Amino acid sequence: MLYDFFNYLNTIDIPGAGMFQYISFRATLAFVLSLFIAMVIGGKIINKLRKMQIGETIRDLSLEGQLSKKGTPTMGGIIIIIATLIPCLLVGRLSNIYMLLMIITTVWLGILGFADDYIKVIKKNKEGMKGKFKIIGQIGLGLIVGLTLYLSPDVVIREKNNTQQEINQTTVIEDTTRGIDKKSTKTTIPFVKDHNFDYADLIPFSGEHSQTAGWVIFVIISILVVTAVSNGANLTDGLDGLAAGTTAIIGVTLGIFAYLSGHVIYAPYLDIMYIPGSGELVVFVSAFVGALIGFLWYNVYPAQVFMGDTGSLTIGGIIAVLAIILHKELLLPLLCGIFLVESLSVILQTSYFKYTKKRYGEGRRIFKMTPLHHHFQKDGDGSIKALIQTPVNKMPESRITIRFWIVSILLAALTIVTLKIR
Repeated sequence: MLYDFFNYLNTIDIPGAGMFQYISFRATLAFVLSLFIAMVIGGKIINKLRKMQIGETIRDLSLEGQLSKKGTPTMGGIIIIIATLIPCLLVGRLSNIYMLLMIITTVWLGILGFADDYIKVIKKNKEGMKGKFKIIGQIGLGLIVGLTLYLSPDVVIREKNNTQQEINQTTVIEDTTRGIDKKSTKTTIPFVKDHNFDYADLIPFSGEHSQTAGWVIFVIISILVVTAVSNGANLTDGLDGLAAGTTAIIGVTLGIFAYLSGHVIYAPYLDIMYIPGSGELVVFVSAFVGALIGFLWYNVYPAQVFMGDTGSLTIGGIIAVLAIILHKELLLPLLCGIFLVESLSVILQTSYFKYTKKRYGEGRRIFKMTPLHHHFQKDGDGSIKALIQTPVNKMPESRITIRFWIVSILLAALTIVTLKIR
């Protein structure tokens, strides 16, 4: 809203109005606004949730300090959602298709997560929303994202327009500036020459319909990515500050990609796919990261509020859609490595338990407890029969959280570095 207003003021030569033309200025403003909003409304929302007795129901899993969290207000993801959306609506360019997609993603998954928390907390149904309805909601969002990117004429990449065998960097930049905008099913993949992989290449026998077939695969991949990352963030949300801090680190990395991918000079210089208009995502990411940091003010150990599914499903979905828009979804297994191992730990534990119970008549475990972060909260003294007993001594919750943050920072750095390894 403010973007269009100041754009008008700029046309009539009002001093300073032109600042809103710069993404860097609006991104900084979005970050400050979201951080301020989260910290100001956070306390009020927590008090409101406490008065409404919307508190977390805790199962006794024999974890240190676990029962002390009983009654802590949940559904705090509302803070993240509000603090993200308001700055985007104020300083974002709402005519940008990518900004609109991110706003839709935030609202869509916010409603889905809120419904799940409502059933758990208000309706007192510990199971929450049935899993199939969650999956349907996530599939629905994946379809919306995939089909929008396929059908919208505003969604293109710009390829270099050169025929020379050897060209200098200046020529590459000029060719990209004058390049051809086209719909593309290409995505970024590390360790290869041009960092690009075309989904259409998976079906070479489709002939003239290869691009259409490529888009079908792209839409399917979008659905899988949204579902996997959203659920991965949901499983990671088990310790104070863990999911919010990890997601903030991932968000900053994707924000860097968004800025570079949307910059006509930097993209070709760094050999990154140039996506016209994607620079606007920097404004969204800034608001998103600011909201997460503001939420951490109340969520770090000992937490005053939990994000609940309202927050965890939403932040995971936001990360997934950001990566899909930027054609970086194949980098997510590395960038979102924490989400991945948390999900894999649950899958492996459940599968191994069922297999051993069927074969030996007694279920056995790989980890002391899953998701993985809980494994480190248990002593490895043999009291719990598991294949992996290390570490021998359980760790304090805050130490586990910070170490996971450090691992996430390393994974983010590796994700960026892999683009230069060929």
